[in-house]
Amino acid sequence: MPPTENKSKKENWYSSWFNTPYYHILYKDRDDKEAKFFMDTLTNYLNLPEEASILDVACGKGRHSIYLNSIGYNVTGIDISEESIAHANKFENPMLHFEVHDMCQPYHKTFDAVFNLFTSFGYFKNEEDNLNALKAFKANLNETGFGVIDFLNIRKVIPNLTSNMQKTVEGITFHIHKYVEDGYIFKNIKFTAEGENFEFTERVKSLTLNDFEAYFEEADMYLLDVFGDYKLKKFDEKESDRMILIFK
Repeated sequence: MPPTENKSKKENWYSSWFNTPYYHILYKDRDDKEAKFFMDTLTNYLNLPEEASILDVACGKGRHSIYLNSIGYNVTGIDISEESIAHANKFENPMLHFEVHDMCQPYHKTFDAVFNLFTSFGYFKNEEDNLNALKAFKANLNETGFGVIDFLNIRKVIPNLTSNMQKTVEGITFHIHKYVEDGYIFKNIKFTAEGENFEFTERVKSLTLNDFEAYFEEADMYLLDVFGDYKLKKFDEKESDRMILIFK
């Protein structure tokens, strides 16, 4: 990769950033205990049948998929990042599979549940792709299946945004600048590694509950419930950290 290449200029910023080892270094301290608690709570709430089939959309390196499989579910994880799927493939077994796949396109099977976790939605520059992704989620649900989107609560996040911070992980100091512009939350990330300068910019659309409701109506989907945290407490627009949408 050339030095000082600004990957934010690429339309699909996630295709390049997610495929670097530095993305996984920056986010290596994600709370696995919290993720497992959420999966236990969520699957109990949905009352999924034994050995239910789950599609984990934008699965990354598979941390949720691997845990869901460990508690008895038949899981397929899909992600656009070839590097992430190559890592996840090491954990495959007869009831755990991973595949490189674009979330805007339906997968070739239907499932008892479709999960889209850890703010893995709203990346797209083309507004139509958000709707395409939701339509793909719907297409991948069987007749009794439930969909779940775990998104951030924009109404709380934006007023409390920390503009500038530094984070050092594995000897790499990441300089992070967050800002809001044109309906998106941006996170600009600069760092030096192995003698080269890198810059990436994450972009997530600042979607509110009203925005999702409009998407669901257009996609002929039904919003069943909205929770505000991983304990599945009711959503409060001013106080909740997360916006967890349950739909069919």
